[in-house]
Amino acid sequence: MSLPVVLDCDPGHDDAIALILALASPEITLKAVTTSAGNQTPEKTLRNALRILTLLGRHDIPVAGGAPKPLMRQLIIADNVHGESGLDGPQLPEPGFAPQPCTGVELLARVLKESDRPVTVVATGPLTNIALLLTSHPQLHQKIAQIVIMGGAVMLGNWTPAAEFNIYVDPEAAEIVFQSGLPLVMAGLDVTHKAQILAADIERLRAIGNPVAVAVAELLDFFIEYHKQEKWGFQGAPLHDPCTIAWLLKPEMFTTLQRWVGVETQGKYTQGMTVVDYYSLTGKPANATVMMDIDRQAFVDLLAERLRFYDAR
Repeated sequence: MSLPVVLDCDPGHDDAIALILALASPEITLKAVTTSAGNQTPEKTLRNALRILTLLGRHDIPVAGGAPKPLMRQLIIADNVHGESGLDGPQLPEPGFAPQPCTGVELLARVLKESDRPVTVVATGPLTNIALLLTSHPQLHQKIAQIVIMGGAVMLGNWTPAAEFNIYVDPEAAEIVFQSGLPLVMAGLDVTHKAQILAADIERLRAIGNPVAVAVAELLDFFIEYHKQEKWGFQGAPLHDPCTIAWLLKPEMFTTLQRWVGVETQGKYTQGMTVVDYYSLTGKPANATVMMDIDRQAFVDLLAERLRFYDAR
């Protein structure tokens, strides 16, 4: 029986690839897509989710836009990484269907209420929508199987020295989610920076030849350029968000730890930092499964294998 999943995302090149991977995987039944502001403005991330689903011919997936800004802060976007559209690179179709006439939080709540099984929530952007869902619908916590998050880091940040982008955009929301008591899985920079797609991998995906695989290669052509900056020390482009879907499909590819995680919301130098009690110094029980390592080749092989799903379309 496939796993019921909702995806809250801010597409974003790697969000788009996570969505494409999820819909190429029969192990997953994607019940809804909601969008958060982050990689681009809320209008653009919503449009991008609709464009990707239009590319995939999946007009049946309900989509709704979420909160227009973080809970307590002004919005920060990553247009320097993802471009003016949020998905610069390929020629993607215009949206072929309309979003739901409700908010993202309302759509998430509806899916949870109607599901006869607990639903896995995958969040690959700032956690504003998920925090609003948890605080406004506490009776639905029991309908959530787990929350799988792309965000945070045990070690170094990528937006500030201490903070990863998704958590930094809305640290108050992230703290609500991490302290919710629900089962959490954290795909932070410690693992996603190891999930690099190299130039040769991009050519392998392009050679698959179907329109979706070619679009993924063209997304990566653009995405890899930002990551060529010497300061990162990368060989390719880290595919952050697809790690969440890969975890659902093949958790054996990952090395994890069980640790307590909190989010710094007020530090002068550390706002948005995920504070991971690596050495169990606080005595607090673990509240998250923290990904630390990945079999990179198996990850690339999985993506290539699943992109062939679109050959039959």
